[in-house]
Amino acid sequence: MRSEAMTVSAYLQELSLEKRAALLAVRKTILKNLPKGYQEAMQYGMIGYSVPLKRYPKGYLGDKKTPLPYAGLASQKNHMSVYLMSIYANKQAERWFRTEYKKSGKKLDMGKSCVRFRKLENLLLSLIGKTIAKTSVKELITYYERSRPRKR
Repeated sequence: MRSEAMTVSAYLQELSLEKRAALLAVRKTILKNLPKGYQEAMQYGMIGYSVPLKRYPKGYLGDKKTPLPYAGLASQKNHMSVYLMSIYANKQAERWFRTEYKKSGKKLDMGKSCVRFRKLENLLLSLIGKTIAKTSVKELITYYERSRPRKR
């Protein structure tokens, strides 16, 4: 469910108490571990963490109005999701993430960049924090630019 909320606070207020509590806990972990240089704002109808346009004026997918996304946090109809572009953009980081999650004994429900969970206790919050802390703004920009098709 894409939200039309303009602020993180407004987005959180739209949620049920259970989902709000869960997303607040994940948000706290993200903010505690977020490397310097990223910004929190609403992006794509969810809470987003991105590289400010001031730092990367090319923008995401060449759109000079859209900051380069790093992570996202969303409430969907039947689950909640944490989107981690650093594991989408870096196969080595993805392997590390999957291995660490498996060691925990918790079941991983993951797409290309999203980790889905229905309840906070189903999410390996400590690993989310470690994953968020791993990639600097400079590294994300490098991963992103390497993934883009080369212009001739």
